[in-house]
Amino acid sequence: MTERNVLGGDLEPCGTDPLTGFYRDGCCSTGPQDVGSHTICAVVTVQFLDHQRSIGNDLVTAMPQYRFPGLVPGDRWCVTAVNWLRAHYDGAAAPVVLASTHERALEIVPLEILQQHAVDVPGDLSSLGGLDD
Repeated sequence: MTERNVLGGDLEPCGTDPLTGFYRDGCCSTGPQDVGSHTICAVVTVQFLDHQRSIGNDLVTAMPQYRFPGLVPGDRWCVTAVNWLRAHYDGAAAPVVLASTHERALEIVPLEILQQHAVDVPGDLSSLGGLDD
């Protein structure tokens, strides 16, 4: 059975450099073991990374034991729906790739909110803004 994205289509890969996903398969796939719901494909920004650190979710420091390289602005990463939503309410939400965001994210975040932050990821990430300020 194919996993679906929030748009109702097949779930597309989120990122392979660094390799993301709860299962480190490049997709925001989820399952019973993923209690945090790592289902939102975000293009992380400085503001988002700073916000996550401020709430105790350090996404910058590498943790090799979890195959986590540490993120830099512009990386695409499957983030938890709850922490992304908290960043949204705090004004620090990262852009979201809807085709790569798992439909289970909708159990936590309304589609309308995700759409407010939707991006098609361009080859030149500088057009997204907020990646380096």
